[in-house]
Amino acid sequence: MSAKLTHTSTAVSEKLQTLGRSIRAHRKSLSISAATTAECAHISRVTLHRIEKGEPSVTMGAYFTVLDALGLQIQAKTKAGSDDELPGASATSIIPAAIKLADYPQLKQLSWHIHGLDALTPIEAFGIYDRNWRHLDQTILADHEKALIDALKRADAAGEL
Repeated sequence: MSAKLTHTSTAVSEKLQTLGRSIRAHRKSLSISAATTAECAHISRVTLHRIEKGEPSVTMGAYFTVLDALGLQIQAKTKAGSDDELPGASATSIIPAAIKLADYPQLKQLSWHIHGLDALTPIEAFGIYDRNWRHLDQTILADHEKALIDALKRADAAGEL
């Protein structure tokens, strides 16, 4: 049985729950079962369930192993308002392994010439944004799409794409 953390703040608990929900949603969007994900991450299905619930007593290593198994990554930055922001980092930036065009309207519009694909890899999406930036209507760009573009730019600058 795992240890119960008694000193976890409400804000930290909420962030872990959000991360857990994101991990679960991404796993389900890839149509991967919990058992298969757990096996790939070399953890038990129960531990995966606890991660997807955002339990703070699960080790960071287990969280990162699951993220890696699903092709996700997470980056950290200092709290808002701090002058000590880490270069190239963002608040819980997760770049999905498969970027669904339906979720990113501007990317879908820029990808008009691609037929038969519902999703792109991060490197394909970055290439389309980069090559077609002049055609992007930044005034109607949704916050989640801005966050994706920023995360892709940072990943490219860091040589991670």
